[in-house]
Amino acid sequence: MLPFFEPEKRKILWIFSIALAALVGGFSGTVTSLVVLRFPGIVEGSGRSALVTEDPEKSETEDSATIRAVEKISPAVVSILIKKPVPEEPLSSEGLFDSFFFWDGEGSVQKENEAMVPEEAWVEVGGGTGFFVAQDGLLVTNKHVVSDGEAIYSIVTNDGRTFPVEVVSQDPLLDIAVLRVPVSSVPTEGFPTVRFGDADRLQIGQTVIAIGNTLSEYRNTVTRGIISGINRRVSAFGWEEEYELIEGAIQTDAAINPGNSGGPLATISGEVIGMNTAINPDGEGIGFAIPINEVEQAVASVRETGRIVRPWLGVRFVMLTPEEAEAKGVSSAGALLVEGSEGEPAVVSESPAEKAGLREGDVILRVNGKELGIDATLSRVIRSSRPGERVVLDVRRGEDLFILQAVLEEFTSEEE
Repeated sequence: MLPFFEPEKRKILWIFSIALAALVGGFSGTVTSLVVLRFPGIVEGSGRSALVTEDPEKSETEDSATIRAVEKISPAVVSILIKKPVPEEPLSSEGLFDSFFFWDGEGSVQKENEAMVPEEAWVEVGGGTGFFVAQDGLLVTNKHVVSDGEAIYSIVTNDGRTFPVEVVSQDPLLDIAVLRVPVSSVPTEGFPTVRFGDADRLQIGQTVIAIGNTLSEYRNTVTRGIISGINRRVSAFGWEEEYELIEGAIQTDAAINPGNSGGPLATISGEVIGMNTAINPDGEGIGFAIPINEVEQAVASVRETGRIVRPWLGVRFVMLTPEEAEAKGVSSAGALLVEGSEGEPAVVSESPAEKAGLREGDVILRVNGKELGIDATLSRVIRSSRPGERVVLDVRRGEDLFILQAVLEEFTSEEE
């Protein structure tokens, strides 16, 4: 299902590592048109209304650039199909609606019974979007698109070919999954791939395009918009109220719809700078994408270790601005270690943080000399490290300043 977001909502973070970030979308990107809409105006002295454009040459240039970008990216974009056995009892209308956004498990058949179900009895129950990052068949999408262990997945390429895919690894923290076309099914010429950009260099107002399998029906739909915000921190909730925090998210007004999850968000130069992952249902033109830098890290981890590995520090914290620090009576801005909303400890037992000597109420000011702040949160800085790496923490405890060292560990699902 496509997660929904409550923008800018600061929550106490379950940070185990965190590689969270980037946060951290159903980068789900889809789109419906390449046309730049213009507002109708009145031409004075003409006696009739007419469509007026401020700068026709500029419009033509932007349209041409968009078309070229789509031509570069589209061959690498795929529609992901989700199939499950026909349930013994018909799904309710509510169940059908949920499965449209991504299967929620209603009416599912147990895994051990799959071998007894003939292939023709499997039906398409949902879909999403993905894109190739390597010619050998490695591709990426959102974790929530392929999270059902009882489903089988396949892809349809831009030129209409269908291939089976297997889930290689799902990110333990972010809404990212890496898939692969089996070696035996990879064509001799390989697959077309996208070119990565740098999400850290994005500017608000920059033109972007999104491509995706809109509504799991209209494949490779294209929409255009702008970057509306960067470094957003949003709280994502699925239909079952499953919570996930995404930091560093890219906000865009390019149309993103159910089925676009996992699709690329790209610049008009044809560089992919994000993975579409979520929308805000309370407003129009509010979509979010995971920065492509996070996806690159996940792919590199799979290449190196065979799975997505994220580091873990083991603290719960809230990022404080100078004003917030003053209001709380804390002498410094930074990452304030606090108890969770349900009484969970600020410092996890036997975690790297506890072993390093961190305590509830400590404020982490810097990590490896990098000053922490709203745009450089503790989790975003930690995620750039690796398990086993030693990090130096500048800490304030009351009026005392001191340095601690922590050896990061690998985050595992049990620690959620």
